[in-house]
Amino acid sequence: MAYTISDECVSCGACAEVCPVGAISEGEGKYVIDADACLDCGACAGACPVGAPQE
Repeated sequence: MAYTISDECVSCGACAEVCPVGAISEGEGKYVIDADACLDCGACAGACPVGAPQE
């Protein structure tokens, strides 16, 4: 199952910078993950300062 980004997102972009497949983009008020492209690698979760990306 793909990661999702919770409402705790502060739109810093750290997750998008580390995504190896470019599945993360800026949405309205927070970043969003394209579930079809997500590899479930967890890189985004490790880079996020507030823990917004979750399984």
